[in-house]
Parts: sequence; structure tokens; C-alpha cells
Amino acid sequence: MEIELERTFLAKYIPENLDRFEYKEILDIYIPINSPHPTLRIRKCGEIFEMTKKQIANGNDSSELIEHTISLSQDEFEEFLVMEGKRLHKNRFYYPYENRIAEIDVYLDDLAGLVAVDFEFSSREEMEKFQMPDFCLVEVTQDEVIAGGMLAGKKYGDIEKDLKRYGYAKIGC
Repeated sequence: MEIELERTFLAKYIPENLDRFEYKEILDIYIPINSPHPTLRIRKCGEIFEMTKKQIANGNDSSELIEHTISLSQDEFEEFLVMEGKRLHKNRFYYPYENRIAEIDVYLDDLAGLVAVDFEFSSREEMEKFQMPDFCLVEVTQDEVIAGGMLAGKKYGDIEKDLKRYGYAKIGC
């Protein structure tokens, strides 16, 4: 079990030369399929395969999550590919920003145009002092609409109204 401290932002624009930085293609499968917000995720991230269950640690604060993760073999992951589940496909870029790494998720396929940015922290104090970068539009850490389990299986049009209330405009890649 691990505690994850994280803040999430919608991107205002993609930082210059992002394509020059390391990235991994991510395929997520969220289950159960009939849950409005599934919390069990099967993931392929580059050549790493794992299953993770995330739960909010304190009340309704989505910035602090309890994560239970187990590693999977490629064969085990491929068994999950045949099952029904809500899917999500994105490229995650690891972008250096002020002595930390921004995880910039550029969504693909049905969610193309959505770009979100995550920052992880080692303490709550560090997290609270962090200032939003200029390439970000707005913080959405507490907005369930942007959570992976909520995005999985949706199309951009399904979330466009929610994004517009933040003044978000589709980003071309």
C-alpha cells in the first residue's frame, strides 16, 4: 500500500518541444464496467504491466489516494485484454519543470484533444506550496470528471460541457 499525493491540472497548451522528452504509451482497462467510477485499473505503461486499486484516503480529498498495486506479467495483462472494461489510451510525457517532473497525459482515440498534467509530491506541505505552471489552465484535482476511472470509456464530446466550464479548449497534437 502506498499513499499518493498528487495535483491535477488541465493544460492551457502543450509545452514547447514536448515530443523531445521521454514518454510511455499507456493503455488502461477499468473494471467493473457497470460502475460509474471504477477504481480497479489494469495498466500497460510501456513494458510495465500492473493492477492498481485507488481509494481516497481522507474524506473527499482527491489529492491523497491510497494505492494498492501488484505487478503483472505480459501474459497476465493480455488475459485482461479480452474482458469487458472501460478503456483509456494516452501518451504520458515526463516533462521537467522546476526540479520536479510533470506527467503530461495526451489522450488519444476518443478523448483526443484532452491534455491533463499531474504532479506528485512527497509531503502535503510541498503539495500545498506548489504554484500552477503557466502551461496549465486550471486545477482539477477535486473534479471527479477528470479522474481516470470517470474518463475511461468516454468520448471527448461526453466531457466537453464539463471542460468548457473551465474555459478549456481542445488541444491539437
